[in-house]
Amino acid sequence: MKVDRFDFNLPEELIAQTPLENRSSSRLMVLNKQTGEVKHETFSKLIDYLNPGDCLVLNDTKVLPARLFGIKTDTGAKVEVLLLKQTNEDRWETLVKPAKRVKKGTEISFGDGRLKAVCTGTEDHGGRQFEFQYEGIFYEILDSLGKMPLPPYIKEQLEDQDRYQTVYARERGSAAAPTAGLHFTNEILESLKVKGVHVAFVTLHVGLGTFRPVSVDSVEDHDMHAEFYRMSEETAALLNQVKADGGRIISVGTTSTRTLETIARANRGTFVAGNGWTDIFIYPGYEFQAIDGLVTNFHLPMSTLIMLVSALAGREYILHAYETAVQEKYRFFSFGDAMLII
Repeated sequence: MKVDRFDFNLPEELIAQTPLENRSSSRLMVLNKQTGEVKHETFSKLIDYLNPGDCLVLNDTKVLPARLFGIKTDTGAKVEVLLLKQTNEDRWETLVKPAKRVKKGTEISFGDGRLKAVCTGTEDHGGRQFEFQYEGIFYEILDSLGKMPLPPYIKEQLEDQDRYQTVYARERGSAAAPTAGLHFTNEILESLKVKGVHVAFVTLHVGLGTFRPVSVDSVEDHDMHAEFYRMSEETAALLNQVKADGGRIISVGTTSTRTLETIARANRGTFVAGNGWTDIFIYPGYEFQAIDGLVTNFHLPMSTLIMLVSALAGREYILHAYETAVQEKYRFFSFGDAMLII
């Protein structure tokens, strides 16, 4: 399957640069995955499409202020480091700009020496391994020195850092936000519970896969980067009960989807508590075992994310919906509008 089959024309001005003042005032396109029918709503109307006994599954990962700006201690050259994955207590897998300046043994200083990092190795994808040195608590230092790792297509500065966090974020470890969840407010979550819709949480720490474009011609040749996930006993029991009672499981975001499908695929369609690493790649032809619907944002052309939603609703229906979204001037990507596939 050729990657360019998932291409579409996207005017640059539709890429949302800033979040809306009110999280839930974004637009919501509702796509019927059986018929391809499209409806236009506001996100606050999501509750109308969910039934008592359904379960909404959210990714409760918390974004680290993972972008650090430092200097090489030997030359004073400026270096930008993006933390991707903690591999040991003080060791991290990272992306570096400019990478060619950072070789094994290079030392980088951040915040006038409050934090230092020594490069201990390189990665196949061009990343770097660092061991960090500091006095005190690492995450407190990171909070004071680090910046939110906004995607490269967002050029504006983010005034309120919390707008790149979901209101339910609690498990820190992500290099990017699970952006479908940015539309939710505590009021919406409470109204869903009042209606009888279950709300459950899983964790997937978003890593390098979010930043890697698909650089091959054939979909099947793309390798996904592994990301850490966790499901609690409480969530596993609730999801199994919802399935048994005939309720629908609606995942919020592609990260929640990949977590649920990884677990269900490994356990013959049931949910089992545990944690691990997943590199699941979902594209058309995949048979879903966990989810019945999906809340998601509008994705990049030829990305693994548009391939995932195409697997759920069909490539033709998705591309037609995206064409409609462009015509109707929906906002795209992280701070953009939402789609419900159901």
